[in-house]
Amino acid sequence: MAGALAEVLGEVLVAPDGEEVAVAALAARGVSLLGLYFGCSLSGPCAQVGASLAAFYGRFRGEAAAAAAGAQRLEIVFVSAEQEQQQWQEAVRAMPWLALPFADKRRKLKLWNKYRVSNIPSLIFIDASTGKVVCRNGLLVIRDDPEGLEFPWGPKPFSEVVAGPLLRSNGQSLDSAALEGSHVGVYFSAHWCPPCRSLTRVLVESYRKIKEAGQKFEIVFVSADRSEDSFKQYFSEMPWLAVPYADEARRSRLNRLYGIQGIPTLVVLDAKGDVITRQGRVEVLNDPECREFPWHPKPVLELTDSNAVQLNEGPCLVLFVDSEDDGESEAAKQLIQPIAEKIIAKYKAKEEEAPLLFFVAGEDDMTDSLRDYTNLPEAAPLLTILDMSARAKYVMDVEEITPEIVEAFVSDFLADKLKPEPI
Repeated sequence: MAGALAEVLGEVLVAPDGEEVAVAALAARGVSLLGLYFGCSLSGPCAQVGASLAAFYGRFRGEAAAAAAGAQRLEIVFVSAEQEQQQWQEAVRAMPWLALPFADKRRKLKLWNKYRVSNIPSLIFIDASTGKVVCRNGLLVIRDDPEGLEFPWGPKPFSEVVAGPLLRSNGQSLDSAALEGSHVGVYFSAHWCPPCRSLTRVLVESYRKIKEAGQKFEIVFVSADRSEDSFKQYFSEMPWLAVPYADEARRSRLNRLYGIQGIPTLVVLDAKGDVITRQGRVEVLNDPECREFPWHPKPVLELTDSNAVQLNEGPCLVLFVDSEDDGESEAAKQLIQPIAEKIIAKYKAKEEEAPLLFFVAGEDDMTDSLRDYTNLPEAAPLLTILDMSARAKYVMDVEEITPEIVEAFVSDFLADKLKPEPI
């Protein structure tokens, strides 16, 4: 266990009293599940969640919970967004769990990127023996299972989580077993969210085209509406299925299963219920004719207005090229693709998400805005890695980009050998 956790957390953590705790010592304590709590003491929502989490933590680690859980134990590690050390010290003293050292800022950023944390507060459970993600939305766990009876909250098959009646907007009901053998889009959305309503209009047309083409495809709407009336009004615009609004527990379990942190989100599943892509929103907007359905992820993407949001999800390699030169973008994609495929395959074998996304950017208003925002030179080709959450960039400005240069650049980045420049 110590090796896997040390790779994630480093060698030491800090206790509320300021004492250092060796990560290797967690095994002796019988810890089998670790919660990574991303937060900031200055945030109102974090303060509310922190109080609920502390109560949960106390109950779970009490005698009754410990007896029920046997040798299985939970520990939590605070990954702080505090900017000042004194604020961090005060926050840690007020918490009953451990914390990542304030000085280890580089590791903190790596954790934010590794687990694709896009907002706070956020709680992610990982297996202490392997470091692999068990649950991406732990905040729903403490709400839905306040006594910790379902510990260790591991992922279940989609068919099991969605099991039960589903609705159509005309009032018809059918069992979720009818989804078997179909590709499924799990659509997390709400009427109060303008981007959701915009996507729904496009998705209705995509759904129609896919069905008319004879594909076995269904969508299941998982509502985040604030009332049943809003749900009914919004659902009346949709030709697909929905989890009943009253079944809050099932809606919450689906949110937990896919670690939903924001809406709209469209998760596309294959006929076995395995995830094809969590970026269904981007795919639908980029492929209005649905020619590439069911949208298996591409190793290298061409940067567009609709997928630029992915630049905020973690470090991204972006190769800027002169799009006025015919074929330049396609040649750039072909140059990067073998390297991207190798990285993706390596991390997929470890059941982890790749630590980099790969893009080729041409010349347009959006790319110009990105260059301006990140203060990049106008050169083309220009090889960069942009880490928006860390507000850092890495730049390789050379006359010719070769596969060897790209591979060495990526390798040095992953080995923490590159010196970042501020964005």
